[in-house]
Amino acid sequence: MSFDRFEELAALVPDEVVTHSLVQDVELPGGAGIMALITLDNGLDHNKPTTLGPNTLIEFGRTLESLQKRAGAGELVAVGLTGKPYFLAAGADLSTVKSLKAAEHGRLMAELGHSAYNLLGDLGVPSFAFINGVALGGGLEIALAATYRTVSTGASGIGLPEAFIGLVPGWGGVYRLPRLTGPAAALKVMIENPLSNNRMLDGRAAYDIGIADALFEPADFLEQSLQWALGVLSDASSVQARRAELSRHDDGEWKATVAAGRAFVESKTGNAAPAPGKVLDLFEAAQHRTREESAAAECEALTELMQSPQFHATVYAFLDLVQKRAKRPAGAPDAALARPVTKVGVVGAGLMASQLALLFARQLRVPVVLTDIDQSRVDKGVGWVHGEAEKLLAKKRLSADGANRIKGLVSGSVSKAAFADADFVIEAVFEELQVKKTVFAEVEEVVSPECILATNTSSLSVAAMAENLKHPERVVGFHFFNPVAAMPLLEVVNAPHTSQEVLATAFAAAKELKKSAVLVKDAPAFVVNRILGRMFGEITAVFDEGTDAATADNALRPMGLPMTPFKLLALVGLPVGQHVQESLNDAFGDRFHLSKNQQRLIDAGKQGLWEKDDSGNDVVPEETLALLEFGSSPSTSEEVLRRTQDALADEIGRMLSEGVVAAPQDIDLCMILGAGWPMHLGGITPYLDRVGASDRVNGRTFH
Repeated sequence: MSFDRFEELAALVPDEVVTHSLVQDVELPGGAGIMALITLDNGLDHNKPTTLGPNTLIEFGRTLESLQKRAGAGELVAVGLTGKPYFLAAGADLSTVKSLKAAEHGRLMAELGHSAYNLLGDLGVPSFAFINGVALGGGLEIALAATYRTVSTGASGIGLPEAFIGLVPGWGGVYRLPRLTGPAAALKVMIENPLSNNRMLDGRAAYDIGIADALFEPADFLEQSLQWALGVLSDASSVQARRAELSRHDDGEWKATVAAGRAFVESKTGNAAPAPGKVLDLFEAAQHRTREESAAAECEALTELMQSPQFHATVYAFLDLVQKRAKRPAGAPDAALARPVTKVGVVGAGLMASQLALLFARQLRVPVVLTDIDQSRVDKGVGWVHGEAEKLLAKKRLSADGANRIKGLVSGSVSKAAFADADFVIEAVFEELQVKKTVFAEVEEVVSPECILATNTSSLSVAAMAENLKHPERVVGFHFFNPVAAMPLLEVVNAPHTSQEVLATAFAAAKELKKSAVLVKDAPAFVVNRILGRMFGEITAVFDEGTDAATADNALRPMGLPMTPFKLLALVGLPVGQHVQESLNDAFGDRFHLSKNQQRLIDAGKQGLWEKDDSGNDVVPEETLALLEFGSSPSTSEEVLRRTQDALADEIGRMLSEGVVAAPQDIDLCMILGAGWPMHLGGITPYLDRVGASDRVNGRTFH
């Protein structure tokens, strides 16, 4: 009866794909008794994740109520919980949450989760969660509510990403996690990972920090977990001792962890997004709250955040773009046209080329050969890949066999003849058109007519690279973002002569590489660098006009970008940024400001505008200022922000009219995945609509 009050909520989502709680009785070995094993299963194939909506949670809660009665009657000695293959649960059903418009419905959703999850820990017998696969958000919190947990070494996608999507871990995660792992590890899961491209844990990492009490291989995971549970039922002392060790902390550590978390959030978001701060508020208070007090605060926070415009913007960015559109790229050819890739060549052996070699070897598991102009460079590139494999092994992100496989797959040569049997060759050499044309001409002489030639150019014309080749149809843009392993975007550039088979292969390879590919027209700087170039141009222009550095660099703080423009330019390298800006200025004229002051910094060998003083503060040294020349027309922060907003709206309007991408959603997706555009702003085009820039500049909104 306790779940009847949630029936009104469930009726609001009649189309929910229900994840059912399927129960079977398992006789534990040695006559130890019966464990009721719940399997969460939505009845769909293994590619369709199980999610948690109101109908799902009501069924789960009522199932636990019935098991609680059986336990009270002495019929059960334990209750277990696992999921269908590859999933425990992928968290709350965001489509459902998105549809809950009234505050009272959001509050009911929050309370429903607590009502169901609390039962799992209050059954009167021990409960066990067997984490066999993805356990995200509410899917991890359901496991945290159990008495004990095991995890599979094959499990991935484990985490609490709520700060990333504009919410808080509102079903007990804020309270329960630090009591298992200690505050520092809990903060990493709840704040640092979500705000670092939504990084996840795998099974081994979850075990290492104390989320799980035992770790087993996937082949016989359930059997091993049941055998382990039997042992725990007779003696849990070793489990409790391990927990005590991992969770040990004092008040000072908790306080220091909160302070570090606030500094991290400020550095990543400029405190422009409300959810991470709310997570930290709950986390800080949870130390001295009871479970019930923490639950009440979590429900209050969820109710507030679910009504916020930032959450609805985040749902558009995360659900509609990252989760849906990224998996079905607009304009991508029929996947059936794709050719197999059995060997990859990489021209160049510098850092970017070496990163590409590691990615291809690790994800495609095919031979990869690097070439460069001399043996020392080749050896350095191959050595870097081998070294990274060893680092991944040390971090337990690769097995010994996996590390050895990567080292065996990646080789080097000073001769492009090593590409003779390659299906796919990508160049990562200096960003100069004639250099790249020469490289492709040399490669074409040794590869088969079917071999794809891909360029990692960030701004140059793909068509121009292909114009003198015998087979220009084989050339495609394949633009990665740095660092390659971390950045999810891949701009697939369609030149006028690129064939559908080549495009299809590029998209198939991107999927295997676990990148989100967006189809882009062959136009200067494509999408991300063109938009960033326009932004950099406005900021360097106002600086050159006489605006002080602090005002110019911090004026875009309300956008919540992960880094200020001048710091980002220093990170990518002033010469690289200036080179892209020169390409854009050549292509589009003075709306892409080419800063003479930036060139003066480069000529003087400066790494960036800012340096740290003795107190750790950012300053522009006097000797740096002495190099520069300024106008007499400074702008205020508000003027810089509005000017930049209008410039971005103008440039994106032009890009859409030129057909650089299919729709504004693709611009948004590129900026989120390639430039770290904040989720809480929902995408750059909705943001420009909200602040009025789209209408001011283009006379209409993008959406």
